[in-house]
Parts: sequence; structure tokens; C-alpha cells
Amino acid sequence: MSSLKQVDVSKLTESDIEMLAARLEKDDYTDAFEGLNDWHLLRAIAFQRPELVEPYLYLLDLEAFDES
Repeated sequence: MSSLKQVDVSKLTESDIEMLAARLEKDDYTDAFEGLNDWHLLRAIAFQRPELVEPYLYLLDLEAFDES
């Protein structure tokens, strides 16, 4: 998998998501931008194909905010 702009989310498999999540969990990137790119990719997948990301939602740390 490469950058977000080059990934067709509709073609990703459970195995692809598993590898992405493993990289995020390991957090062993050469620079902060690589990790951020993976995080943004996982987030994009969560919006487009939430069933694939469900086991890894904890990596996104998404919370509902009440701004009232």
C-alpha cells in the first residue's frame, strides 16, 4: 500500500487492513509523516468501508464530541 491518493479503498482486503493496523500498532516509522499517512488511510477506509476497520477503531481514537 502506498499513499492515500494512490489507494483504491474499494479494492482493499481484510489482509491489507490487517497489515496497515499492524504497522500502526508497531509505530516504527522512519518519520512522523509515514505514520500520519497510515492513520489517514485507516480513517478514510473507516468512512468508506467501516466493516473492514471495525476491529481496529481503537487505533483511530475517534470519539463523539458534544460541543454544546
